[in-house]
Parts: sequence; structure tokens; C-alpha cells
Amino acid sequence: MDRFSTSLLGEAGTLLLATDGSAFSDGAIQEAIFFGQACRARVIVLHVVQTRAESIVSAHFAVRQGQQELAPHLEEIRRMARDSGVELEVVVIGSGRPEQAIVEQAHLRGADVILMGRHGRAGRLSLLVGKMTKRVIDQGFPRVLVAPRESLLTGRQVLVAVDDSANGHQAVQEALSLARTCTTLERLSVLSVARTEADRPQHQALAEAVCAEAAGLGPAPACVPLAAVGDPAACIVDRARADRADMIIIGAWRRGAMAGLLRGHVAERVIGTAPCGVLVVTA
Repeated sequence: MDRFSTSLLGEAGTLLLATDGSAFSDGAIQEAIFFGQACRARVIVLHVVQTRAESIVSAHFAVRQGQQELAPHLEEIRRMARDSGVELEVVVIGSGRPEQAIVEQAHLRGADVILMGRHGRAGRLSLLVGKMTKRVIDQGFPRVLVAPRESLLTGRQVLVAVDDSANGHQAVQEALSLARTCTTLERLSVLSVARTEADRPQHQALAEAVCAEAAGLGPAPACVPLAAVGDPAACIVDRARADRADMIIIGAWRRGAMAGLLRGHVAERVIGTAPCGVLVVTA
């Protein structure tokens, strides 16, 4: 997007980790430290205290209270960063609209990726993804990495879901960026999902074209082109489980008048049910 000037994940220089201080942020913290070390990137840890507009004094008090309550949590992240040799900055601010503040801070501080935790395991999809996470993605930041609490990133197995949309093409560029720069990556699986068996050949051809592009980059990890038939979200998550993927890369849902109502969209369902982190990409 024109209003965001950012680098691809494999070339990221600054990562913004948005944490609410709960255990649901654990996976996002692990992934931020991993990418900070692997990409030699700076990590900005952001906590937004939700404030009301009654008075500046009360807002300042709420922020100070939030800093005090999160002090042990933030100190643990600092320790992890020190142990991994990762440059870290901690920012605590107040806002009446935390989701907007997260994207604004990412933009102001030159972040290439926003990392957030996924909330919950069962129940309504909006609760699985997390309302705050969905609102951040809906604003169209180019890269939002959503991690379940138990996520453990090793950088060895990545699955990219491809289609012929603009966001799908951007997801491919993110995967190729990792293939060029991530020395731990051993296998890149490229999956295109067809609705019917009759459509499978063209989806296989799409996946093979991506692997051919990856091969043209020079020394690269094994690239496996795959086509499946069925429900796209289920096929993507099933393949991630079968591959023991560290991360899924997928294009974001389309925004527009119905953006807030896209409950059953493929990307949202993948985020809510995947066993690993999901990088949601917006062109």
C-alpha cells in the first residue's frame, strides 16, 4: 500500500510486537525474538493502554498504572532479547482506539511487520482470532504475523497459500524473500487450493510456477508445489499440520463495506485454527 513504506519479511529491519501482557502473547514474543535474531532486526515492544477521553490527567494515570502492572512481563521480554542479542525498545502509550494506535506506531517507527498473539482455542471465530488482531489487519498494514500461544518458530518449514489475487501474489513475494535470506529454511511448500478436480491442473501449474521462480534465485531451500481440492481454509491448515509448518503465509481478506462481516473468509479461518503462526499479507 502507498501509505506504508515497508520491507519484505526476509529483509525486515524493524519489528513491532504488540502485547497485551497476557499469556496469549507468548507465541508472538517467541517469534519476534526469533526474527529479531535471524534478520538482525530491531524489536519494538508496544503496549497500548485503553484510555477514555474524560481528562488528560486520568489518561496519564492509566498509562502509568499499565506500566507498573506490566513491568514483570516487559522485563522478561527484555531478558529474552538480551540473551538473544536482539536490540529492543519498549513503548507504553494510551489510546481510546488501541487498534489504530498500533498501526500508527508501526508507521511512525518504520516497522516492517506487526506481531500479535492469537486469542483462544475454541468458540466463535472472532474470539479465536481476537477482535483487536482482526481490527489491526482490517486497516491494511502490509504484514501482520499472528501467533498462537503455543507457537514455536524454528524457521525450517514454511507454507505459502497462493491464488491469483493481488494479496496472493504479495504472499508469494514474502515467501521468496524468506527463501533468499532465511538460512534456517529447509522447505518451502507452495499450496494452491482448487474447488473442483477439474480445476486442479491449473492450480498445480500455479504452484509449480512459484517453485520455478524460487529455483531461479540461486541456492534455495527445497520448494514443493502442491495442489489440493476442497475447502481452502481446511486444506491449508491440514497441510500445515502434515508438514509441521513453522509458519503459514497467506493473503489478507478483501476490505470494503462488508469487511467487518467477513467471518467465514479463508484467511480469517486459517488464523483462527492454524497450529502455527500466520503471516497475513496485504498488497
